[in-house]
Amino acid sequence: MSPRPARRLPALVLALAAAAPALAGTHPGQEALVREVARDTGQSPAALNALLDGAKMQQSILDAMNRPAESKPWSAYRPIFLTAKRIDDGIAFYREHRALIERTAAKYGVAPEIIVAILGVETSYGGNTGRYKVLDALVTLGFYYPPRATFFRSELKTLLELPASKLAGPLDTLTGSYAGAQGWGQFMPDSIRDYAVDADGDGRIDLHDSLPDILASVANYFAGHGWVTGGPVAARAQPDAAAKKLDWQAAPQWPLEQLEAWGYAPLERINPGQPTSLLTLDGERGAEYWFTFANFQVITRYNRSPLYAMAVYQLAQAIAAGVHGDAPLAQAAAR
Repeated sequence: MSPRPARRLPALVLALAAAAPALAGTHPGQEALVREVARDTGQSPAALNALLDGAKMQQSILDAMNRPAESKPWSAYRPIFLTAKRIDDGIAFYREHRALIERTAAKYGVAPEIIVAILGVETSYGGNTGRYKVLDALVTLGFYYPPRATFFRSELKTLLELPASKLAGPLDTLTGSYAGAQGWGQFMPDSIRDYAVDADGDGRIDLHDSLPDILASVANYFAGHGWVTGGPVAARAQPDAAAKKLDWQAAPQWPLEQLEAWGYAPLERINPGQPTSLLTLDGERGAEYWFTFANFQVITRYNRSPLYAMAVYQLAQAIAAGVHGDAPLAQAAAR
């Protein structure tokens, strides 16, 4: 045997050894994910690895996951979203785009003020859609956050599998929240896949810059989760001294008349047979009691926290009061 190949062998072994880490991926679990996405979509593993190699684990994202606003009591949570500015901006936004908002709401059977309130709570009507790279967020949470890694890994896989026509731009340029949500309505990848709509008919879904797409996608999300057209969302309840203690469930549990029999009186006229649950909140002046209905449960499909759903509902009510009552903005904000 010629000695030439023998002299080259160590160099070849070293080269293969040096390449091994790159083949395994920059992040723990990357190799398996790339294999799955390539198998399911036919995409190039090299291109997928290049995308994921460019994503960075962000400690600030992990820190944010450990201090969610929903851990606050209602008395501290409500002032975050029910501010004079957010209400005023919502009224102004509704008035400016009234024809499009109401046309979209009518098409999907969803209350227009709810669509607007979602945009207000999520991103201040598009003013703050998030500064994190979506890939960074989902890689961080899918590979480095064990408590919810299964969920976020699934969202990362969905993102990598979405066609370009369903995204506002190239994957490595997309920005959003620390949880990887995108656009004015803060859609996660599975929501983009299942509910996002190309309402302007340009062949692409743009949840960052196309208001028709943004509004229709939020409305379609609510319609797809069972929004009841014209149905109630929530209503204040007044307990008597002997009212039965109840634990809240998102899904309505009993007819309203049953809760009345247990000591909770509605403060407005409601069908006594209406299915409802009872929510108790820690308000600024003590406990608040609320009947919640099927549409309240639909809002919790957007964010499962009842505090979030109540903030959306109350912001929507304030916006509607300002728009339909033609009240001055500051006056409406004070309600």
